[in-house]
Formats: sequence, structure tokens, C-alpha cells
Amino acid sequence: MISQLVCDFSTNLTGRKNEPPLDKGHIPWLGHALEFGKDAAKFLARMKEKHGDIFTVCVAGHYVTVLLDPSSFDGVLGDTVSFDFSRIRGQLVKRIFSLQLPNSDPALERAWMETHFQGVSLRKLSSSMSSHLYNLLVTNRNSCSSSMWTEDELFGFCYSLLFRAGYLTLFEKEDNAAAVYREFRKFDELLTKLARSTLKREEGKIARASQEQLWELLSPRCLNEDSDSWQQSYRRFLREQGMDADVQNKALLLQLWTTQCNAGPAAFWILGFLLTHPEAMEAVKLEIRGLSTLQNTSLQRPALNQLEAQHTPVFDSVLKETLRLTAAVMINREVMQEKVLRMADGREYLLRRGDRVCLFPFLSPQMDPEIHQEPQMFKYDRFLTPSRTLKDDFYKDGRRLKYYIMPWGAGRNSCVGREFAAAAIRQFVFLLLTHLDLELCHPDAKLPPVNPKRYGFGMLQPDGDLQVRYRLKTTRSADP
Repeated sequence: MISQLVCDFSTNLTGRKNEPPLDKGHIPWLGHALEFGKDAAKFLARMKEKHGDIFTVCVAGHYVTVLLDPSSFDGVLGDTVSFDFSRIRGQLVKRIFSLQLPNSDPALERAWMETHFQGVSLRKLSSSMSSHLYNLLVTNRNSCSSSMWTEDELFGFCYSLLFRAGYLTLFEKEDNAAAVYREFRKFDELLTKLARSTLKREEGKIARASQEQLWELLSPRCLNEDSDSWQQSYRRFLREQGMDADVQNKALLLQLWTTQCNAGPAAFWILGFLLTHPEAMEAVKLEIRGLSTLQNTSLQRPALNQLEAQHTPVFDSVLKETLRLTAAVMINREVMQEKVLRMADGREYLLRRGDRVCLFPFLSPQMDPEIHQEPQMFKYDRFLTPSRTLKDDFYKDGRRLKYYIMPWGAGRNSCVGREFAAAAIRQFVFLLLTHLDLELCHPDAKLPPVNPKRYGFGMLQPDGDLQVRYRLKTTRSADP
């Protein structure tokens, strides 16, 4: 999930035969760094229009080959000898989280994560998540009541609830959840500048203070050492790898961000699209009415953890469409040896050792008009067939695509917790629609634009918010 174009200084390049088109920009060394940092999607779309679906750009002294042909992605993702992510990841982790893991084994850590986010462990986490969501949203009368409307900003509402429920699920410490959330938001707001080393002096002080406060809040002194929580299990894993207490606290902050940075923003966009597209909202509510796990439960806790077994093609299409429009990961690799990359159409390009390769699925396939008609528009049924099953056949240049959206990344560095995150988002939206009356404060309100500086960091966040009001339903049957 952590990805951004960062590389080491490399010497000046001149194009050689069979290399991708080279665009160094007009500013020595900086190249296109300023334009890229301001709005990566806009910049890369302009480069694609100029050069096609593969090109090399200079960004702050670094040469990055950008590949935007999804049919050719496997040439990079499938070659783990020629392309590697470990050094880029290490640089980012050090820059953002002040964390160095010189003796860590990425493959061993990924195997540990897979064990704890799949199978029986995943079911336990999802069940715990549903309980915490229900308690925070419904049982806690401070959240809302049935007697009066509560007005709020939708982004903060979604982010706060999903973050706190996720924190309680993985860290099991209730009395400091609110404090952790407050510091986390301060830290997250400066994260892109941390990654790019563009913090102003005062911002640097704020970021450092938030880091230190979060390290303390995540330390054994502030967490429950007697529990058998996910965080305790992860801390034991780190100890077995020879990590001291300081490194463990920093690693826990990294995992806190990795596990909690996407669900809240994703829920905001889903609900925002539903609220501003009444036909989509009605289609989702109609599907919810037919779910046996949510019927005839009055205001008692529904079996949210059983939703994964339910057939919900309309909501699944809404989720995919939302992720298509708002998930903007960048998949970066270092070229470890001189490599001839063969494209799907037979073209071949030479890639130099020491350069970088970047895949940006947000531009293609996700926003590619040849793959998705009217890609800027939200269409809740884009991923539905006429028979109301999920559609998965999308084409470009006559080829059926393996990758038609890539919200979770791909290859061996894809998001390990994607099933947990998707389940949490589904639980939250269904719980909210079945237990709350939710509406826009201003019926003609529009969704805010995205914050362009968040491209490359998972789910996009809004540049602004959406004012909503909600109240607890007084009675509840199967009708949401």
C-alpha cells in the first residue's frame, strides 16, 4: 500500500535505441518533480497523450519508466528477478516512519501477515470488527439518537468510526482509541510531504510530535500486554526477529497506518456516491431488504460477520466502481539488471539497471475510456451483467484484460489485508443503512474533488467534505 516515486540520484541519460521515449523536462535535475508532486495523475495523463503507453521521465534526478498498458503489466509483476521493491520500500519506511529494518525478512513478514489476515484468523477479525462497529454506531448513544438529527461531515464521520473500530479490533485498547485517532489524523495529513521530504519547519515539528505521541500510545506501557490481540502477536513476531522495543513501536505505527488508512476514505466515497446518486442508493437498499441476515432483527445486532456469505452483486458493483474512481496506488519497482521488456503487442523496450518502473493503474485501466466508457462518471451498475451477476470481462485492443481495476495493487506486494478491509467497508455501509436515517444537509450538494497530492498513497481523500445529517431509526424491520 505504501508507494511513491522515490529513487537515488542517477547520471544524465540520453535515449538509446529501443528505449522508451525520454522526457527530462526543462529544469536540470528536478525535471518534472514539481508537476508530478502537484498532481501526478494530470501530469502522467499529459505524458501519455504525448508519448503513448510507455515513456521515461526525470523526477528529481531519478529516471522512471511509466508503463500504462495493463496487458503488459505481467512483464513487470511476474519478473521478481529483474524488478524489486525492497529498497524503494525501505527508503519510504525510513522517511515516513523513521523506521529501519535492516535484518527483516520481507517474505517471512508477508507470510505472517497472510496467516493473520486469512482463514480462521480473518473470520475472527471480521467478527470482532462487526461487534465494535455496532457498539460505536448503535449502542453508543453519544454517537446518535432517534429523537433528533445530528449534523456532521461525512469524511470525518466515516474515518473516525472505521478507524476506531479497526483499532479496537487489532490493538484492543479502548481508553486511548480517541487519542490515537486524533494523532493519527495529524500524522496522516502530513504523510505525503514526509514521503517527498517537502515539510516546512513547523510542519516538521508537528509530524515529529505526532510520531512520538503515537509511538508512546502504541508502546507496551499504553497497550494491554495480557491480551492475545493481533498487535501482541505481531510484537512477539518482531521480538523473534531481534527487534528491540523502540523498533517495535515504530513498526506498529507503520502497521497502524497500513491497516487503517484506506477503509474510512473508501466508505466516505461509497456513501457520497450513493447519496448523490439516488438510483444507486435505492438499488443498494433494495438488495439489503432481501438479505436474510439483516431481516427481522429490530434494533438488535445483526449478523454482520455473515455478510461475506451473502449474494450482494449490486453492492459489490458499487464497491468496485467506487474503487475504480478513487483507488490510486502506484506500483514501483527498481530495475535490478538490464532488461528487455516485451509489450503485449510485440514491441520491445530496453530498461536500464538502476532506473525505476512505475505502473499507475488509476490512469489505465481504471480511467481508460477504451476500457470503461465515460470513465469520469459514477455508474453503480458498471460491473453488473444484464442478469445481475458481477461483470468481469473488459477489453482493450481486442484483448480481454486480466487487470481491469487494481485497487489493491498486484503481484507479491499486493495488499495482504484486502479481504479484511473490504469486509469492514461492507459491514459499515450495511450497518449504517439499516440502522440510521442518513441524508444530505443540502439536497443539491456535490461530492468534493479529490486531493491531488494523495495520488500514489492508496485511497484518495477529498479536498473538502460533504455535510450530512443522520439519526437512529426508531423502528426497524427489513426495510433500510
